[in-house]
Amino acid sequence: MLKNTNEKGFSARILELETEIKKLKSRKKYGLVWEEKPEEVVELCKEKLPVLAEDAPKEVVTNEGRPVNVLIEGDNYHSLSVLNYTHKGKFDAIYADPPYNTGAADWKYNNNYVDKNDAFRHSKWISFIYKRLKLAKELMKEDGIICVTIDDYEIARLLMIMEEIFGEDNHIGTIVIRNNPAGRSTTKGISITHEYAVFFGKSAKSKVGRLERNQKQIDRYGEEDNKGKFEWVNFRKPGSLKIESPKMFYPIFVSEKGFRLPKVKWEEAKDEWKLLEKPIRGEKILFPVDDDGKERRWRWGVERFLSEKEELTTRYTKGKLHIYVKGRINEEGVLPMTWWDKKEYSSTAYGTNLLKNIFSELQVFSYPKSIYAVMDCLSIMSENKNGLFLDFFAGSGTTGQAVLELNKNDKGNRKFILCTNNENNISTEVCYPRLKKVINGYKGADGLGGNLKYYKTDFVEAKPTDLNKKKLVDKSTEMLCLKEDCFQVVKKGEHFKIFTANKDKYLGIIYDDAGIDLFKNEAKKLNRKIITYAFSLDDSAREEEFEDIKKLVQLKPIPAVILNVYKRLFK
Repeated sequence: MLKNTNEKGFSARILELETEIKKLKSRKKYGLVWEEKPEEVVELCKEKLPVLAEDAPKEVVTNEGRPVNVLIEGDNYHSLSVLNYTHKGKFDAIYADPPYNTGAADWKYNNNYVDKNDAFRHSKWISFIYKRLKLAKELMKEDGIICVTIDDYEIARLLMIMEEIFGEDNHIGTIVIRNNPAGRSTTKGISITHEYAVFFGKSAKSKVGRLERNQKQIDRYGEEDNKGKFEWVNFRKPGSLKIESPKMFYPIFVSEKGFRLPKVKWEEAKDEWKLLEKPIRGEKILFPVDDDGKERRWRWGVERFLSEKEELTTRYTKGKLHIYVKGRINEEGVLPMTWWDKKEYSSTAYGTNLLKNIFSELQVFSYPKSIYAVMDCLSIMSENKNGLFLDFFAGSGTTGQAVLELNKNDKGNRKFILCTNNENNISTEVCYPRLKKVINGYKGADGLGGNLKYYKTDFVEAKPTDLNKKKLVDKSTEMLCLKEDCFQVVKKGEHFKIFTANKDKYLGIIYDDAGIDLFKNEAKKLNRKIITYAFSLDDSAREEEFEDIKKLVQLKPIPAVILNVYKRLFK
């Protein structure tokens, strides 16, 4: 008996050790490892499913033909979960300004402020941001870009988190923004004047755009011909080496009278040009070799040199004759650099003071972003004038105003969705009023126009009973309208509703069996194709009941289409 007991104990211990070995093998070999901290808002989704409820009195409408923007009040984990159903793969760009975790009790985890004395301060922040960035990635288009702003407190952790989620190869770049020219003193003695903007793409298809040239950059182009403004730049390409492009390392004969390309022949075996003639009196052979003797390369190849030589000239530099070329303004703008220091990026002058002007108050929000810094971040993330932008740490609403300002500047039709909680009434007393004011106009400023809907996160019991499924359907209206971008009511009944988007697109929602025939009658009258969500207790869209109008409906079952997404997120 003792022998059997020992054998059983030994077998159990072996199984325990095997389990531990599997865990060790599955652990990361490289990367950021942290102690996962449970989060109440995440755990809640195992018991309750997030939905949206419209706060209709807060709607702002200036032009029914213009895009509808959205502000969602609630924890952004719940908002992002909803958007994973309504907007998966839809956003051109995401801008996020999360808590910086400075230790100054500037954010809460599980309803408690996290201060510098919290032993799990960094683990809580990593757990918090990791979950939200994972959800955000699913919302981006394949060529979409996300920008996360941060400072020195968490920049190291953030980069590793984003490399893990988006992939190291999709790190587009990190920009340093001089947002506080006056500097912020620290106990360690170095005055801080900057923050970071970290850019990652969804895939290799993600490419940043260009920025408009500022006046200082434009003034560099001080000469002009029939083709436009230009500046003279050395024909030798700086920073590039002969070994990279040996065909662009060829001789040019120069003299007081001008320049010419001598007869040359490319020798494949030697990977170089062979000179077939000698210079005449007064000519010298010029190669792209810099003052330090390094072999560089010319900006153009031989063929372009011959076809566009009118763009070239000779001039003396440091007593030596060189070839110069007309450097022309790229009308598409300039590539963004890693150091941004325009005076308009000051968060005090163009963030805090802007809010004071909008609200006519001394202080309504701490540390708002410069409107111009945000506009430039959005501009390089997407050049689509009809693009869709998300900010799930909306704060005072700077991103929303930035989108509207961009539309004003180039007559675009960009849309935004902002998500924020209502801690310290930030949503109801700052973000929403700000958006309303900039849309309608305020003292000293004309309205930017646009439309806005205000939603709050709500919940339905997650247990998959028939009653809970019916409750989810009854509360699905706002989510379905948001998903299909249809908000104008065409027909409203107790058992069904029909919406449209400028009569180009129609949405139908059937809440129960009693609504089927009523909906079908209205569909026949409209005689237009309708995206139709029909109540069903299973995954069936009940096609047989719509056989007589099958050409008029595109059927989808609810709540199955929503529940299938939530099963993936909250498993």
